[in-house]
Amino acid sequence: MAAPPTDSFHRKIDYLRLSITDRCNLRCVYCMPEEGVQKFEHAQILSYEEVVRLARISIAMGMSKVRMTGGEPLVRKDALRLCESISRVPGLTSLTLTTNGVLLSEFAEGLFRAGIRRVNVSLDTLKPERFLKISRKDLFDRVWAGIMAAERVGFSPVKLNAVIMAGVNDDEIEDLARLTFRFPFHVRFIEFMPFQQSEHQSLFIPAREILERLRRVGPLEESSVQEGNGPALYYAFTGAVGKIGIISPVSDHFCPSCNRLRLTADGKLRTCLFSEEETDLRELLRRGASDEEIRAAMFAAIHAKPEKHHLSNPVFRKCISRPMSSIGG
Repeated sequence: MAAPPTDSFHRKIDYLRLSITDRCNLRCVYCMPEEGVQKFEHAQILSYEEVVRLARISIAMGMSKVRMTGGEPLVRKDALRLCESISRVPGLTSLTLTTNGVLLSEFAEGLFRAGIRRVNVSLDTLKPERFLKISRKDLFDRVWAGIMAAERVGFSPVKLNAVIMAGVNDDEIEDLARLTFRFPFHVRFIEFMPFQQSEHQSLFIPAREILERLRRVGPLEESSVQEGNGPALYYAFTGAVGKIGIISPVSDHFCPSCNRLRLTADGKLRTCLFSEEETDLRELLRRGASDEEIRAAMFAAIHAKPEKHHLSNPVFRKCISRPMSSIGG
């Protein structure tokens, strides 16, 4: 098994976030407008064979962890086949999935058989009427059924990701946290990233304030998890069966330990979520480039990975052209 490649700042890059579609069956307010965004044409999306080939090349380079993302990955009709094919690639140690949960109840068993062992589910609220307001779809019950199916099938851990927004769902911080007393979930609170529209900046709540609210629930101690150097800082309440995670990309960015690349559904390699720099791997694939040529392009991109993002800079935020659904959440 190859050692992970390192960038110019000596960070080991061993994690690939692999977007397999830009389509989504929700219209969350922090991700896209109600009418949606312009979708990629079918020919722009990487084919099943192209996705698997790039996964094989990446894993052979030392990227041992892969996360399937979208859009909503489960709306792609061959999502299970893709998961199964990638799970069989030698050198892969972890295959996970991020989903909005709408289709999870019907896919949970198939995903487990296909080699997925951990899932992240977006869940910003426990109130059905608020779920409708945030996601613009009345599908809370289906999402909760998917979460329950994931636990029943045996995914461990099931991670619930809540984007906290002032005046929208911040009054549910405590209720979401209390789930960890009932279920072995990792409930993770994520700072809202105000990089799409300037008027959204008023929704931002820093991680320190979220943590203060959590301490009202009960004694909270730092905790550890078995997975590598992900972005979350973990805590646990005394007597809880689950864990609390805090992800603070704005107020306390995790750039010094960033170990990831992102491959968009249209075949663009991004070394930073908040950078406009992309390497067009689809063009290389379709002009007949060899595996070695593709590896060389990926190594060059890794070497040019920026030291950190500049999300706190409002000028930078206005320059981000891709919506989150087309990058891969």
